[in-house]
Amino acid sequence: MLIATEAVLAMRCPECGKLEFHTISRFAFSGSRSVQINCSCGTAKLVITTGNHLYWLQVSCVVCEARHQQEITGKALWNGGVTRLFCPEVEMELGYIGSEPEVKEVVKNNEVNFEALFEEFEQEDYFHNPSVMCDVLNRLHDIASSGALYCQCDSQRIEVNVFPDRLELHCKNCDGIYIIYAENEEDLEVIRQVNTIELSKHGFKCMDSLVSTNKAKRTRRRRKT
Repeated sequence: MLIATEAVLAMRCPECGKLEFHTISRFAFSGSRSVQINCSCGTAKLVITTGNHLYWLQVSCVVCEARHQQEITGKALWNGGVTRLFCPEVEMELGYIGSEPEVKEVVKNNEVNFEALFEEFEQEDYFHNPSVMCDVLNRLHDIASSGALYCQCDSQRIEVNVFPDRLELHCKNCDGIYIIYAENEEDLEVIRQVNTIELSKHGFKCMDSLVSTNKAKRTRRRRKT
């Protein structure tokens, strides 16, 4: 009988937002009842405490900045597929722990596939400038993946509405709106200069008004779609 001695944790850091994979060994608990998993930036992401064949997971939450506790059995941790770590306040998944192949597959399937989204709309000649929209979507994905897309109301529950000439980001918590234009190379250059996108609480922002360039500012009318 093969005895599993390792599990893998995939989880975003509540501090820097980076998604990392961590290997957890059964042997790490030898002589100790507690193991702490840290991000490469030094922030504690997960504390695992064991006793009586049970494991208690203290999960650092990127949403509400608290620690949520989950209880799982040793069988579930080492041999039970994937355990999803979540925030009970907003029912948001925070990470996954289990066998390496299964955890990586879950992470892959839960990543937003902007290429597929782009191809779906492109078939209908939907975008004013398909190549610019594709690059803008990919840049937005990079920003969101680093944990740098959020609202001033402390929510990261941001939905993306896609229009022919722009993206509209909407905070599902406070209804803040943020517009990103995607019509030409100037629009693409603007978002390339941005590392963080912060929506205003109950407010409205446009990326044009937040980034200074050497080009003349444009005046645009909001198109009806």
